Amino acid sequence: MFKDHSILAVIPARGGSTGIPGKNIIEVAGRPLIAYTLEAAKNSRFIDYVLVSTDSEEIADAARKYGGEVPFLRPDELASDTAKTIDAVLHCVKEMEKLGKSFDTVILLQPTSPLRTAKDIDGAIELFFKNGEKSLVSVSELDVNPVLIRRVEDGRAVPILNESSTVRRQDFKKYYRVNGAIYINKASELGSETSLNDNETAYIMDSSHCIDIDSMEDIEELKRQLS
Repeated sequence: MFKDHSILAVIPARGGSTGIPGKNIIEVAGRPLIAYTLEAAKNSRFIDYVLVSTDSEEIADAARKYGGEVPFLRPDELASDTAKTIDAVLHCVKEMEKLGKSFDTVILLQPTSPLRTAKDIDGAIELFFKNGEKSLVSVSELDVNPVLIRRVEDGRAVPILNESSTVRRQDFKKYYRVNGAIYINKASELGSETSLNDNETAYIMDSSHCIDIDSMEDIEELKRQLS
């Protein structure tokens, strides 16, 4: 609860994964991947209910072991490779209402961002309310400034930005990427056309907290960072 606003955390963790089979519960440093996000959410000062949205009984069991709530499973049609995350979130909100639990605010925490901390979550929540409950997305600074990035067209190096690169590196503008770790929205404003990546308020996270697990190389890097 933040003041008088109830907050639902949704952790989406479907069973299928084209990149890493069983990704959400793959063991990393003695715990399933999803456990890191569950720990951060459970340690938040403001989150009222930590819900895991999954179609997998195996993931549900792992989630419950580490403090997540799984009062229902996600329908198969919302767990395919083509299903949209926003539809899974809306399903959670509606099913919770059927159980007599409604929330003012929804925070989406993807388990593929295991280094995001409770401090990150609470900082994002505080910023969300400070900024008038405008939708929020976490971002991190780009490692490579896009002023140096080129498309190659017919052998020509074409800048992607209409901006001079003939300045000192320390004078480059800063650019940020959506890192997938935290999304916050008013529950009443969510709809099937909501684009979470286009949320308005930027919560800047430390780049060291922003690994996004998408390959076995990412898993090995995570193990190195946790060791």
